Amino acid sequence: MTLGTLDRTPPPFFRQGASARTQLVVSAALALFLMVADTRFTLVTPLRAGLATALLPVQRALVWPFEAAATAGDYLRGLQDARAAEQDAHAQLAALALQARRAESLAEENAALRRLLALGPALPARQTAAQVLYEARDAYSQRLVVDRGATHGVQPASAALTADGVLGQVTRLYPWSSELTLLTDADSRVPVVNARTGLRAVAYGGAGVGGGGLLELRFLAADADVVPGDAWLTNGLDGVYPAGWPVGTAAEVQRRRDSGFTRVLLTPATTGEGVRHLLLLAPAAPAPTADGATGAPQPPRQGPRP
Repeated sequence: MTLGTLDRTPPPFFRQGASARTQLVVSAALALFLMVADTRFTLVTPLRAGLATALLPVQRALVWPFEAAATAGDYLRGLQDARAAEQDAHAQLAALALQARRAESLAEENAALRRLLALGPALPARQTAAQVLYEARDAYSQRLVVDRGATHGVQPASAALTADGVLGQVTRLYPWSSELTLLTDADSRVPVVNARTGLRAVAYGGAGVGGGGLLELRFLAADADVVPGDAWLTNGLDGVYPAGWPVGTAAEVQRRRDSGFTRVLLTPATTGEGVRHLLLLAPAAPAPTADGATGAPQPPRQGPRP
């Protein structure tokens, strides 16, 4: 083969079209034209809408596995939560049934004992729901004013109770309102009993830093079985507070060997802070005295008003 018959054209791999600068100018001009056309004449909008419509099934098909997995996971988690809630409900139902049975048993035992002792049925005390209006304007005492008074059937020395325990008692009665003295007031006294040992004492208010906020048990024996954390309840012997209602918890036990007494500070079960609603419980029926008169329970001693 002679040299004149050879193909001298470069192979396709080495062929060069338009220069890079020419391609850049053409691409920039086309992009500028498309932007102007889309802005002025909205020529690209139908194309964009058609492309989005055509790609929508593809997008949904790609997203569907993830959505199905998330839905299945939510379903399984919800099923597990429902089963756990059902188990908790069954456990609570069993506990409530046991508690109800115990209450029925105690009621039957109480009725049998009262019949055995020839006692009449326990008379329920009159209850009146009340709402706190404001705190009494007295810097030297701890008192609240509620919206129930004599016209609503409230009696003097009625016990004020909350869901957490004893709050205080009615010390001043007005036609449409009442004034409560809290247990933490310096003039308050309440007979209590240790829920663990059955030890009886009297809780005085006005203890703690600044003369308020805590209760105090005085004149206990130096070797009295009292430890921090003991729950103290009302013993019901004063005829004002119902028996077994929480009063406070032992916070500090101070044993004084030199004086032969133990001093116990109690954290009250409830205070006037944040209390909006409470229950006023009428005192127990007064017991007849030797001369035939009735001795009604008296409210706590009132100190001098500033």
